[in-house]
Amino acid sequence: MASKMIVFAALVAAATAGIIAPAPVAYHAAPAYGYAAPIAKAVDADYDPNPQYSYSYDVHDEHTGDAKSQQESRHGDVVEGSYSLIEADGTRRVVHYTADPHNGFNAVVEKEPAGHGHVVAKYAPAPVKYAAPAYGYQH
Repeated sequence: MASKMIVFAALVAAATAGIIAPAPVAYHAAPAYGYAAPIAKAVDADYDPNPQYSYSYDVHDEHTGDAKSQQESRHGDVVEGSYSLIEADGTRRVVHYTADPHNGFNAVVEKEPAGHGHVVAKYAPAPVKYAAPAYGYQH
């Protein structure tokens, strides 16, 4: 412990005597603040400030019973559309949706009962070939 104190005292004495000097600090002039020209923003040549599109599709596969459709249109920041599909239970789900910057995304879901001229899958689930035995709870 005494040797550590001697080494520490020697370092303090050398630092105060100026033998060990701190690194010189370089001072620079303060930056000049004033008017700066605005930074030029990259302009995308393909950017459309008012995008517009419209599309739709319709699928009716009588072999598998798959029936679905969708249509959507966009005018600027407003998107409107709907889609429909046949659920596994044969009902038809229809979704009408809108999206805009003010109201966000909104959807209204309707469910129509089966049998209104909709295609219902022709194929039933495969029969179960093996059923595991049911074990009851025993004490």
